[in-house]
Amino acid sequence: MTFNPDFHRFKQSHILVVGDLMLDCYLWGDVQRISPEAPVPVFHISERSEVPGGAGNVVSNLAGLGCSVTVIGVCGNDDEAERLNHLLCGNKVQTHMVKDSKRPTATKTRIVSNGQQLLRLDNEEISTLDTNIRDALLNKINDTLSSCDAIILSDYGKGIFQTHGFAQSVISSAQNYNVPVIVDPKGKDWDRYRGATCVTPNLKELETVYGDIIDGKAQLLMAMQSILEKYHLSWLLVTRGPLGMCLAKKEQEPVFIPSIAREVYDVSGAGDTVVATLSLGVASGLTFSEAAKLANVAAGIVVGKLGTQAINQLELKAAIEINGDGLSGPFMNKIASLSAATIQVQAWKANGEEIVFTNGCFDLLHPGHIHLMNRAKDLGDRLIVGVNADESVRRLKGATRPILAESDRASLLGSLNCVDLVVIFEDDTPERLISTLKPNVLAKGADYTIDQVVGREIVESYGGQVFLIPTLEGYSTTDITNRILVANNANPKF
Repeated sequence: MTFNPDFHRFKQSHILVVGDLMLDCYLWGDVQRISPEAPVPVFHISERSEVPGGAGNVVSNLAGLGCSVTVIGVCGNDDEAERLNHLLCGNKVQTHMVKDSKRPTATKTRIVSNGQQLLRLDNEEISTLDTNIRDALLNKINDTLSSCDAIILSDYGKGIFQTHGFAQSVISSAQNYNVPVIVDPKGKDWDRYRGATCVTPNLKELETVYGDIIDGKAQLLMAMQSILEKYHLSWLLVTRGPLGMCLAKKEQEPVFIPSIAREVYDVSGAGDTVVATLSLGVASGLTFSEAAKLANVAAGIVVGKLGTQAINQLELKAAIEINGDGLSGPFMNKIASLSAATIQVQAWKANGEEIVFTNGCFDLLHPGHIHLMNRAKDLGDRLIVGVNADESVRRLKGATRPILAESDRASLLGSLNCVDLVVIFEDDTPERLISTLKPNVLAKGADYTIDQVVGREIVESYGGQVFLIPTLEGYSTTDITNRILVANNANPKF
């Protein structure tokens, strides 16, 4: 990768998301018998989880990348709307959900066993908006446009953008404020997107609107130029699965972006990650070509996760800083937010896997740490490592620590084969992580006593175990640091 995104500018950016909001529910469990009532499997629920879906997943991606977000959409007058609003709200997210008593909040419930979806249950009403709902949305959008750096139209085909004139009103208003409009499209009627800054279809969606099968690069470019001209678009970014992406602008050389080679677990929500990262990149000053390459890296990370999970800035930063071009490194998928880690842990547990947890500052990774990780992994199937954030380390160790930043420490730990997940925590202790993740095993070095292990009582309260692992003698971050200082004083050129 030939550019260096300014992540600080991410925090200064404000993105408006307008679209179809959904609540994604997951029921995790297993099937062990057939019902005596009918020839159907009996699913035993062991865990439940909920995350924002549809346009809500776009918001989650943007929030994870660190920018301010305003989301505007329609929901029902029901409990699902309250739960969705609670999931979306945060320090940098403002929600404006217009309630429509004639429709339920769109809810998709996925039943998952052994990492595979068995069934999806949809509760939704697909219809265009009443005039009063439409006007309420447009008024909120117009009130927000003057303060935002980009607007995303997230069309899941549930009725908002199928409402006559709605999308064109939003695009026209955005043009008046010189705000770029990036569209994640649905269906073959693209007249509603006419004049947008960029549309981000996958190949199948492009074929739908083009009206023909697209075979090969030459036909792809012909189709893209035709669509650009027909709908007066500035840019078109087509995602092509394992073939990567293609970015085109009218009468300019296209940019082909190769895919990121890694194991694909689940493509759910990858399009949301692409449109979110592309839009934030452009809003923060990147060119469309640079932002598309960044979106490609982000998409490569999320397809390595199970279920609908958002990207976060640390994952993206690690992919770029450690791998250089962002095209390699299996540990990219290992650095997760607590919410993402919770979903992944629930999936592992539903698959019968034992979860081991350990934690520390891990400032200057040394053989003692690696010994601890390997022995901890032997105690179960999956190893999660909690890492103290920089501010937490400073409070615990003093103003001169940490030596390595939290992103560097997390990336080094993620590069270890024995580590399955790394979660950075801001608190002084990992108690909140342990309470949320509920590992089967809590492991610490034997330089602690059992009574000194933070989180012991939490783990033992639900039947988990605590293990002390013998340490390697002669390895200490403090001792290593002191030896470096002594050597430096003896030889200033050291």
